[in-house]
Formats: sequence, structure tokens, C-alpha cells
Amino acid sequence: MQIQDSLTFNPARAEVRPRRRGGRFFQKKVVPWLFVLPILLINVVVVLGPALSAVYYAMTDWTGIGAAEWVGLANFRAILSDGAFRHAFTNNVVWLAMFLTVPVAMALAVSSLLAPLRRGGLFFRMAFFIPYVLPSVITAQLWRGLLSPDRGIGAQLTDWGVPGFDRAFLGDPDTVLPAIGFVDNWHFWGFLMVLFLAAMQNIPTDLYDAARLDGAGRWAEFRDVTLPGIRPTLVFMLLMVTIWSFLTFDYIWILTQGGPAGSSEVLAVLVYKEAFRNFNAGYASALGLTLSAFVGVVIVVFITLRRRGWEI
Repeated sequence: MQIQDSLTFNPARAEVRPRRRGGRFFQKKVVPWLFVLPILLINVVVVLGPALSAVYYAMTDWTGIGAAEWVGLANFRAILSDGAFRHAFTNNVVWLAMFLTVPVAMALAVSSLLAPLRRGGLFFRMAFFIPYVLPSVITAQLWRGLLSPDRGIGAQLTDWGVPGFDRAFLGDPDTVLPAIGFVDNWHFWGFLMVLFLAAMQNIPTDLYDAARLDGAGRWAEFRDVTLPGIRPTLVFMLLMVTIWSFLTFDYIWILTQGGPAGSSEVLAVLVYKEAFRNFNAGYASALGLTLSAFVGVVIVVFITLRRRGWEI
């Protein structure tokens, strides 16, 4: 009897199954997209819309107000012969060279010294990380006063008999870019240090014990154990530093606005000046797309290396 009942066709049960399948499909496929839909709409309005409009305006002669006149690729041809663009790009490369070496080296050195600490490490991490959370306006104005040749650190050292530092580092074309880089690095390198320190503390201690049994010194441990252990974090941060170096704007604009005489002008500052000072928004859009292309090349190189098997 039980076997017959189980084999008996029940139409009520047959009608319930499609409903359950439809409900599961709605819950698994449709409901997640309903939750994501608001943020997608915001991204379309805030990101995708302006990006597409920038592509259009890059091919126009537009002041930022009124109608735009279509000029095709004339703005991009003008970029190739623009001396200000070449100078700003050179400054960006110099800035990139500074930030791929100085803050990374400082962060690696200090994080390797703090990694073995079991007591007091939190205090040092907080002390080095606090400058990163300060607003850039406050940091820039603080260092503007400290770098002043009349009342800053240089003037105090001169009073103490140490010559050579009572000069306007932010007003000298030869020193303005390294001086701004020094200020930016003061607030930035602690961020790298915290990331590298977190990666180092995840390295198994067995690897260090094995290295010591083989007679490795501190430098050998750092070279053969620490660096390979934090390589994904290190390479990713090098990628991000490269991108941020091409997008740098705030400290340069607050301290010098690209001066003196364009000595500290980078691509982001040039884009801002063309758009809001020279009212050449079409040309500024072309400059912005060119800047995005440089960043895109860096990302493509990173993705290509990962697809080829690099552990980064």
C-alpha cells in the first residue's frame, strides 16, 4: 500500500514544484540585483556619465559654459606639441621616482624593526600612522610654516650656527618639488608601514627559525624570508603608489599651486588650471583622458603579469 501511494500521481504536488523553482530563481538571481541596483544607479550617474561626457568634450572646443564646438582630435594633437604638458609629465615622473623609493624604503625598514616587538608595538604604529589621518590642508599649512626661511626650522638652525637651511625651499625652482615631496612623504609613509607590518606579522615564524638554523643573519632573513612573504602586498602597493603619483594634486596645489613659474606643476594641476583658470574645458578633458591612459597602462601591465603566473 505504501509503495502504491508513493507511485500514485498527485496533481497538487506537481503544481507546487514550479512555484518553488520560480521562487528560488527570484531569490537567488533577482533579489541580489535589487539590492545592488541603487549603488549601480549612483555609479552610472556619478562615474559613467561624467566619464562618457569627458570623452565627448575632449573632442570639442569648449569653455565650460555654453555650446561646445566639435574639433575632433585637435586637442590631442595640441597635447603632443604642448611644452607645459611635457614639463608636467616630467615632474610626474620625478614624483613617481621619489615615492617608489623613499617612503617604500622607510616603511620596509621601520616595519621590519617593529615586527619582532611584542610590547609597545601598538604605540609606535599609532604614532607613525597619525600623520596619515590628518587633513592635507592642516599638514600643508603646518609644514609651510616649518619650511619658512624667516621663522621655520631653517631659521632656527641658522640661529644655532648651522648654515644652509635658511632658504625658501618652496620658492626655489630647484628645491620646490623635493620639498613638497618631503611634506607628502611625511604624512604618507606611515600608511605603507602599517600595511607592510601587518603582512610581516602573517609570515610563519617557522620560516625565520629555519633561516636562523641555516646561519642566516638579519639581512639574509629580510631578503630571503620577509620580502618573499610580503611580495603580494609590496607589489600591490607599488602599483597603487604609481597610480597615486600620477593623480597627485592636493599638496602641490595647497603649497605652491604649481609654482614658482610652473616648477612644481604636475598633470593634475595642469588639468585644473586649463579647466578653471583658462576656461579651456575641452582641452582639459583631453588632458584628463591622457592622464587616465597612463594609469590604465600601469593597470594593464599589472594584470598581464598576474595572468602570466607572477605571484603579485
